[in-house]
Amino acid sequence: MQHYDIIIIGTGAGGGTLLYKLAPQGKRILVLEKGDFIPKEKENWDTEEVFVKARYKTKEEWYDVKGKAFHPGQHYCVGGNTKMYGAALFRLREWDFGQIKHHGGMSPVWPVDYLDLKDYYQEAEEMYHVHGLRNSDPTEPQESRSYRHGPLPHEPRIQKLFDDFQEYGLRPFPIPIGLRKDGNNEALLVLDRFDGFPDPSETKADAHTIAVKPALKYKNVNLWKNSEVTKLISDTSGKMIKEVEVQRKGEIFKVSADIVCLCAGAINSAALLLKSVSETHPNGLANSSDLVGRNYMSHNNTAMLALSIKPNPTKFGKTFAINDFYFRSDDFEYPLGHIQMLGKSDPIMFKEDAPSFSPGITLEYMAEHALDFWLTSEDLPDPNNRVVIKDGKLFLHYKENNLEGHKRLQRKLKYALEHAGCKKHWLPNHMYLGKKIPIAGVAHQCGTTVMGNDPSQSVLNTWCRSHDIHNLFVVDGGFFPSSAAVNPALTIMAMALRVGDFINNEIMK
Repeated sequence: MQHYDIIIIGTGAGGGTLLYKLAPQGKRILVLEKGDFIPKEKENWDTEEVFVKARYKTKEEWYDVKGKAFHPGQHYCVGGNTKMYGAALFRLREWDFGQIKHHGGMSPVWPVDYLDLKDYYQEAEEMYHVHGLRNSDPTEPQESRSYRHGPLPHEPRIQKLFDDFQEYGLRPFPIPIGLRKDGNNEALLVLDRFDGFPDPSETKADAHTIAVKPALKYKNVNLWKNSEVTKLISDTSGKMIKEVEVQRKGEIFKVSADIVCLCAGAINSAALLLKSVSETHPNGLANSSDLVGRNYMSHNNTAMLALSIKPNPTKFGKTFAINDFYFRSDDFEYPLGHIQMLGKSDPIMFKEDAPSFSPGITLEYMAEHALDFWLTSEDLPDPNNRVVIKDGKLFLHYKENNLEGHKRLQRKLKYALEHAGCKKHWLPNHMYLGKKIPIAGVAHQCGTTVMGNDPSQSVLNTWCRSHDIHNLFVVDGGFFPSSAAVNPALTIMAMALRVGDFINNEIMK
């Protein structure tokens, strides 16, 4: 059996970033990835292949609380779900780390605060080439250091909308976007097929391009692709992982390491721990608290299209966001959430969900006139929203909560759209298309291996180290005690850098 200093399971925002931090130290690292590299092919930018045929999504079936099968929006590949993300990289607000009263209940306090992550947020922003404008977001945390890269410019139709919102009284700001620009060709760069697509140009700052690819240049790093970890096996004391069981090339292998870093994503990390039952861990590994898999969160997310009379020829519209209603509004004392632009839609994306319109309103017309928005509100931790393993199958139990703020956020956006600008330029009210993201939408998964100071009330400590298993770290969205209302990727990356420093300086020194 081969032995390593460190085994990292997963190569996404957590695992990839952690690998990048650990690789230069010279320790023998084995990286286990369930998928393969996404091939560079013309289908990368083909909407039919990516969205309709789900070419790059897993073919696995998961099950809801009623036992109904669904195909999750999960990607097994080097880089994980970051290969398909829109690279909107936000810090949590300072306020998000405290206890917050919502209309639907309480959001719990974190065992770390913003200052614990502040420098790592900065490091992650620089590592992932974030383009933004500091202090333009009215809710962002205090930070004197600028983004290393300036904000992306708005295309003309988006600039007009930005200006209209400003004139109306809102405070739109540039979205912090992670992307790599070639300085020689920067003026020629036109982003298209970016949000929701893999990027063969490697302009998108995903975990594969930014973290894994450079880490693999170190001779001490070994990547096993197409290698599914099927079980973590503890020693007789139950306090250490002695073996990692891997299915690869049709065979079962066992490997071991001084440190095991589980970074498979909040859902799959919890699932693996629950599968890893033994005499010393009858309810699953690292689960003395009975919280592994519980408190699953994924945000209340809605994709909304506003159909304008004026065409929208934009190629890349994901350049500004609105946080005026993040904490509250003038008529609602609780948080509503976050609004950002989405990548530009096209007719094929509407095939399954478009309603019937008058003969003059075709799918092509909709795409040509649509302005695309993404609305995010906080869902709250609920121990009954959970990952369950039954008869070897993965069940995801999830009941929506805290919806009132999200409904009000949608109304706020519609009202602003109808009153922004000097003249009416929107189609009637019924020409808004809103789609609440269903249970299969797991891009913002978090909360299943929550961190805390009390082992009876949490799975991990504040360094993402298991309370129960001394050589186990879980570094993905599972550690979130609450979900906040912005994209979780940058917080996962920042925490991975923090955990990497802890392993380098306190354990492997």
